[in-house]
Amino acid sequence: MRISERAERIEPFWVMEVAKAATQKAREVAHTDRPVVFLNIGEPDFTAPSRVQQAAQTAIQSGQTQYTPALGLDALRQAISQWYASRFGVQVPASRIVVTAGASAALQLACLALIDRGDEILMPDPSYPCNRHFVSAAEGTAVLLPTTAQEHFQLSAAKVAAAWGPHTRGVLLASPSNPTGTSIDPTELARIVEVVRSRGGITLIDEIYLGLSHDDAFGQSALALGEDVISINSFSKYFNMTGWRLGWLVVPEALVPVLERLAQNLFICASSVAQQAALACFEPESLTEYERRRAEFKARRDYFIPALNDLGLTVPVPPDGAFYAWADCTAACQKLGIKDSWDFAFAALEHAHVAITPGRDFGTDQTARFVRFSTANSMAELQTAIARLKAWLQP
Repeated sequence: MRISERAERIEPFWVMEVAKAATQKAREVAHTDRPVVFLNIGEPDFTAPSRVQQAAQTAIQSGQTQYTPALGLDALRQAISQWYASRFGVQVPASRIVVTAGASAALQLACLALIDRGDEILMPDPSYPCNRHFVSAAEGTAVLLPTTAQEHFQLSAAKVAAAWGPHTRGVLLASPSNPTGTSIDPTELARIVEVVRSRGGITLIDEIYLGLSHDDAFGQSALALGEDVISINSFSKYFNMTGWRLGWLVVPEALVPVLERLAQNLFICASSVAQQAALACFEPESLTEYERRRAEFKARRDYFIPALNDLGLTVPVPPDGAFYAWADCTAACQKLGIKDSWDFAFAALEHAHVAITPGRDFGTDQTARFVRFSTANSMAELQTAIARLKAWLQP
């Protein structure tokens, strides 16, 4: 069977290889006093609040399970619009909001609508691997630009301007970022948008973790910078609805009918039950609970980052959002005689029963030095992980 060149270009999602090993190890030690602590997957341990779950049940019981408009329920688009106004002080008309089958579908639709074969999209290295694969699936090329801790592992306007070439179509950013949890300084982001705009390019920004910003200086939506900025968002992280597969795009008005046409053909619509449930996300009771959980994520970060630093797993830039720690394991590898972060991740699984993600997925520039920890787990699990890592690394 001949496989398409498009499919062959997509690299394996290496974190899943680690996940397979972690699952196998979990089976082996399931009945011991040292079960595996999973800090490798970026999924909140919280599930949807009770009001959201009740709304889903009501939708099913009342038969609200049929197709919705391809752009999403009007009521949900309006609720998202109102959330932008109340939370971020940004006026985003509901008519510019496109509800999608998760942020993944949002990225796919945006890339298919805006990227042609041969187009280049500038992205930071490190960055979330699936983002560059969406570019590749649209016949474009993701150009990874190395970043440094001094830059918060984010692109700068100067770096974008220097890398811009005849085939550059635009940039795909993320703020806060996976895997680093760092955000782009709002002033620098405005400069980047101006550089892209002056060249007739597109600015795509992944704001999936924006609701989980822990610093008011960074917790601002790029949508305030102009209607030509395209934002991708999701109900998975802040709203704790990972498996519900629901997200959205905010796009210029002129792009809405294009995305509607693509969505009609590729997805028909996002899950009607998930959309009905998501309406309850914006009720006062739910929002209060989400803010309580955001504070809990911050408390976990505030415990975990210093603890990693004390173990010699240095986090060069404290994350200001999301729930990740991007830690340099170079010193630990040298001490243990381990080659790089890939081997370190498997060693941590074997010796400490802690599953983490090696940097290999997230780019090529110095990522062999880094591992990503997810702090989306309970405080008790994070404390257990630190105790085990300490026993292994500092016996």
